[in-house]
Amino acid sequence: MEFRYLGRSGLKISEIIYGNWLTHGSQVENDAAFACVRAALDAGITSFDTADVYANGAAETVLGEALKGERRESLEIFTKVYWPVGPKGKNDVGLSRKHIHEGIDASLRRLGTDYVDLYQAHRYDHETPLEETMQAFADVVRAGKALYIGVSEWDAEQLRAGHALAQDLGFQLISNQPQYSILWRVVEGEVVPASRELGVSQIVWSPIAQGVLTGKYQPGQAPPEGSRATDEKGGAQMISRFMRDEVLEAVQRLKPIADDLGVELAQLAVAWVLANDNVAGAIVGASRPEQVTANAAAAGLRLDAGVLEAVDEVLGDLPETDPAKTVSPETRPA
Repeated sequence: MEFRYLGRSGLKISEIIYGNWLTHGSQVENDAAFACVRAALDAGITSFDTADVYANGAAETVLGEALKGERRESLEIFTKVYWPVGPKGKNDVGLSRKHIHEGIDASLRRLGTDYVDLYQAHRYDHETPLEETMQAFADVVRAGKALYIGVSEWDAEQLRAGHALAQDLGFQLISNQPQYSILWRVVEGEVVPASRELGVSQIVWSPIAQGVLTGKYQPGQAPPEGSRATDEKGGAQMISRFMRDEVLEAVQRLKPIADDLGVELAQLAVAWVLANDNVAGAIVGASRPEQVTANAAAAGLRLDAGVLEAVDEVLGDLPETDPAKTVSPETRPA
């Protein structure tokens, strides 16, 4: 495993981060989840990402149980706050002072830890003054409940405003967690340049495009049984944007590039996002331990300019690049 600094901080995280969105407490049974976490640890992964909204808190609970007995100081545990949780009452959502303070306490109970290494705003809250949100995060840090603060899917303007307030309040905003892959590049135009300027790293989710970049989805064919594209709990909806024949055909044309490198297509996809010097880590999920092991092998795989050019040539204008696709809900979701 290779490690990188997160933002302009002294915190190192593993290049490959184990994430349990859509899996723990939802798609897979606890025994399988525990096996995946064990495979992550065996592969040298030390960074683990979750959120209170995943399976309405169950994902945090499962992760906490799976990591029980591990040396806490050797791990980096990340979670998030924003989306509706619990009974989904009027204050069980957003980035108000009330919800942030109640949210971190609930997350720590479920995770079975005294603190998280990184606490992240899961989206931007247009209904709460940013000053209130950042003051609440400052208080969480001062209380020792989180060591660092990050965000997820904030645009460049929001990052600049949040970072300035964090500096004024005496804490570090060090990361952003966007969707980023060979097929989804919307952060490259504005978010990444702003982040480089501010000393903020990207922790990217869906580097293999919810499984499309494994090559298992064939154009003109039904998705494999049990795959994310058949998951009615949310996976099928998320992956639908990539399930077009023109995209799936292009993905198949990437296979020779991976073959020439002697790696799997998914490893090429993860290594591609890690080739961006503003990316500190790539989050990978799994329903089986062997998937974790395979994805972890992308750590340390460096792609030269020729490989990157070959990828771009295969895909042409298929990747989504519109910066406006980085967006948070205008109103809090119910």
